[in-house]
Amino acid sequence: MNGSLNTPSIPPDLEAVCQRVREKAESYEHYNFTQGRNDFLKAFFDLAQEYDSLDDFYRICVSVPLALVGVASGLYLCENRERGLQLVCSSEDGVLAEPRPADYPVQMQEMPYELGGSYIIPIFSKQPFSKDTDDRTADRQMKLWDDLRGLCGSGRILGMFEVRRKERLTESDKFFFAKYANRIGYNLDNRLIARQNIERLKFINTLVIDIEHNIIVPNMYFRHLFNQLKKKIGLIEELKREITSSQETPAPRCGYCFGRLQALQADLVKYHQEIVKHHANMSLFIESLFRREHFERGHLVLHPKRCFVEKEVILPQLDHYASRLQAANVTVDRPQNMYEEEFPILVDIGLLAQVYANLFSNAAKYTKEIIDHRGQVRKAMAYGREIVDNFPHPGKKGIKFNVFTTGASMSVEQGNRLFQEGMRGDDNLDIPGTGHGLSFIRLVVEMHGGKVGYEPTQEGNNFYFILPLPPVDYPPALYHNAG
Repeated sequence: MNGSLNTPSIPPDLEAVCQRVREKAESYEHYNFTQGRNDFLKAFFDLAQEYDSLDDFYRICVSVPLALVGVASGLYLCENRERGLQLVCSSEDGVLAEPRPADYPVQMQEMPYELGGSYIIPIFSKQPFSKDTDDRTADRQMKLWDDLRGLCGSGRILGMFEVRRKERLTESDKFFFAKYANRIGYNLDNRLIARQNIERLKFINTLVIDIEHNIIVPNMYFRHLFNQLKKKIGLIEELKREITSSQETPAPRCGYCFGRLQALQADLVKYHQEIVKHHANMSLFIESLFRREHFERGHLVLHPKRCFVEKEVILPQLDHYASRLQAANVTVDRPQNMYEEEFPILVDIGLLAQVYANLFSNAAKYTKEIIDHRGQVRKAMAYGREIVDNFPHPGKKGIKFNVFTTGASMSVEQGNRLFQEGMRGDDNLDIPGTGHGLSFIRLVVEMHGGKVGYEPTQEGNNFYFILPLPPVDYPPALYHNAG
């Protein structure tokens, strides 16, 4: 079909594919296949769509040549290096119950070759990476490709296709069956990937059950241990009372032991509190990340509850990161009225806690010392919130949560780009990090119907997220509490 002056213009997004369409059309014209051979390929494509199982696909590969042109054939595949090349289906026996090792000298080769009365053609997978891929990414994709296939020899050869006919194949016949073997390879490749994905999904579902059985449930045993530890601390307190209530004057050695006992009790109380807090935090994260619904549906699934954000989310995470912030000499500026005027909103507590965990972790790593507007040295983090209008739609209201840190500010474009997976600031590449934390924050916030963003300030950087609010009245002071 030739173009005309009335042909519509091609948008840039479609240009690459349209170019491939034109190249394909030119190739078909160059092949000049007969109607019979075109019908041959059409029958293969139609049947490949009609049948789902891998064994049925093997049958199609050898049945189409047998039924349409009376050519016998055999399909050899190499599923792993240990077994090597094996016959899985033939026009004489159909699908073999047990694949049979290829008879010598049938072997893997990257070029078609003749063997007695047979013509044996390599079956290639699709290209694992595009020509435009950079070398480092190409290496990663090629390794993934090899791991996924587990093939012997070349990472791109799936097997060999044998064509057998009494009459010698013409060059035209050889060219056609080589193209047919390519079609087999592309379809087989997709089926192998689909099967691998199904197996991995089954593994993930099994893994979720294992996590519930072997991690989440045993993790609850810590509560028993904590209670036992608390009882032992109580026994120390009873022993102290006995010593101090004794009518006899304690000897100097007894007084020394009492002092040691008191210090030991204080340490045990401190450690008990830390263990309980750490356990509660990790249990919350485990529960929210390893929910069975995440794996069954292929994405994070929210469990929203009414929550007082500062009391139930911010303060526990701030307490958890207090030692890290203190070690980094970062002071924390808390809002004056956020706790007193707090009201509940509907959020997934576990996932929102991880949002603040990532923000506070970043604050401990990336906060810089500055000279503030009063001429004083300052290295600080601040958090807060404010009500915003017209979010997510005109006439609606949202609540904006802010986490500010001192340091050199970025442009809005640079800051917002950090919410993309794997992106990190150019000035912080020497600090350990993956570039995943802010992209996780964006995912969780967007699942709540909100949005994330970045604002440069005179003294630092403000990362924020906005969540939609139901139509209720809020204290006027909230409109001005920006943190």
